[in-house]
Amino acid sequence: MISAVALFFDLAPVGTGSLGAVLGLAFFFVLVAAAFITYKMLKKTMKMAIRMTIVVAILLIALVGSFALFFLGSGTGKRAVEPAPRQRSR
Repeated sequence: MISAVALFFDLAPVGTGSLGAVLGLAFFFVLVAAAFITYKMLKKTMKMAIRMTIVVAILLIALVGSFALFFLGSGTGKRAVEPAPRQRSR
């Protein structure tokens, strides 16, 4: 009996070449929003140097994560190893 999970992982997602780019941009924008909210929340409680250190750390994580998703999530669309051609026997 074939499970639904096996069928889900059997098919490649549509447009896998751009999937990494979209995920990378989404990850970046989410963390930029988190950095902005963090900056606004810490505005009255911490000194500027500490605030900027926290915001720069969040933005650095966003930049590295988005590049990782972009380059590792983008497929070439080709197989790594081409299967050997089948020979017909007579």
